[in-house]
Order: sequence, then structure tokens, then C-alpha cells
Amino acid sequence: MKRKFQLFIYFLTLTVPLISCVNKTVASVTRILVFSKTAGFHHASIPAGIAGIQRLGKQYNFEVDTTTNSELFTSSNLERYNAVIFLNTTGDVLNATQQVAFEQYIKSGKGFVGIHAASDTEYDWAWYGKLVGAYFKSHPEPQQAMLNVVDQSFIATRKLPAKWSKFDEWYNFKSIAPDLHILITIDEKSYTGGENGSQHPVAWYHAYGGGRAFYTALGHTDESYNDPLFLQLILGGIQYAADAKQQ
Repeated sequence: MKRKFQLFIYFLTLTVPLISCVNKTVASVTRILVFSKTAGFHHASIPAGIAGIQRLGKQYNFEVDTTTNSELFTSSNLERYNAVIFLNTTGDVLNATQQVAFEQYIKSGKGFVGIHAASDTEYDWAWYGKLVGAYFKSHPEPQQAMLNVVDQSFIATRKLPAKWSKFDEWYNFKSIAPDLHILITIDEKSYTGGENGSQHPVAWYHAYGGGRAFYTALGHTDESYNDPLFLQLILGGIQYAADAKQQ
């Protein structure tokens, strides 16, 4: 009997650390939800955007779930994710109950990433407008323009050049929040149709509602999601939104 008890204790000394290690690994897995429901204009680049984010997940070891189903915006489901990405969403995509669940999610310390038309979303939900940081107002035809990376110290912009020439659809904004940390501006002299002046922002981040939010106006075209510089920007935005220690 004594021998059996000694073997049992020995077995526990081997398995308990192993179980702890497995649990730690499972708990440390970063999981992202990509939400791309549209109730207005539907961007043809959404599949390319999903594929690009999935490639980043495989390369940088985070899990990516995708959906257009707003019914997944419940407290119990959202708590599975470190951050939620609104990828080219448009219009009124969440009902009142789902909005409350998402507000509670951000309040719990989680993160939000908005890409391009995420600012063309939920105009009647003031909390969301402040989360994303601004609302879409208008845009000229897609064209080449010069971007100024005004903060190269942030995780999303550290590897970007100070001057970045890019082709995209350039948004003009209204209701720009005052607390945004601007990362990239666009030179309105380099293209036609800009309406936000010399400090026209196209990428930013800020703490909001207990959580973190990152947004970029870039991401209209399929080609963006194969552009290493744009993917670096998105990756850093995800890392910031998903981890409060990243900045």
C-alpha cells in the first residue's frame, strides 16, 4: 500500500506541472473576431481583408474567427476575444441589446480595431462614434496620395516610412474626437478632394470606455491586403487593441 501511495505522489509531481503548463498555453492564446456585416455599401475587398488578417494570424500566432452575424454580440461570446475588428462594416449593424453587450465588452478592458468603412457605421450610436474616433463624411475617387507617418514610435507604425505614397479611397471625416492620438495624416496637396485641412488624420488610436481602440481609413482596395506596409499597420493595431501592454 505504501509503495502504491508513493507511486501516486510521484505521478502527481509529474502531471500537475504539465497540466499547469497546458492551461497557461491555452489561456495565453490571443483570439480575434473579424466582423464584416454591411447594412449599406458592401466593399468587394472584404474577402481580401479577411484573408489578409488570417495570414497575419498564422504568421504571428493569434486565432482569427470571422462573422457577419451580429447575434454573436453577446457578453458570453465576446468575452472569448481579446479584440474585435470591424472590417468595412457599414450602416446599422447591431441592435440595442448587441450594442450594450459590445459596450460592456470594451468596458471590461478589451480592444477594437476599425478598418476603413468602420467609420461609416452606426451613425445613431454616439458611443460607437466616440469609440471609432470619427464618422465618414465623404470621399473623392480613389487615387494616389502622400501619407505622413507623424508618430513612428507606436507599435503599428514603427516599421513604416515617414513618407508613404499609397493608392486608396481617402475619407473625409466629421465629428472627429478630441482625444485621438494621431499616427498618420494625409497631405491634401498630394491629391484632390480632401476636406480636413493640413492635419487630416487617416490612422489613430486612443483609450476609450475602459478599453482600447485603433482605426485606419486605409483598406478600400483588394491590393491593400497584400501590401506589406498596410499589413504591418493592421498588425500593430491588432496587437495594441488585444494587449493593454502594447504601445
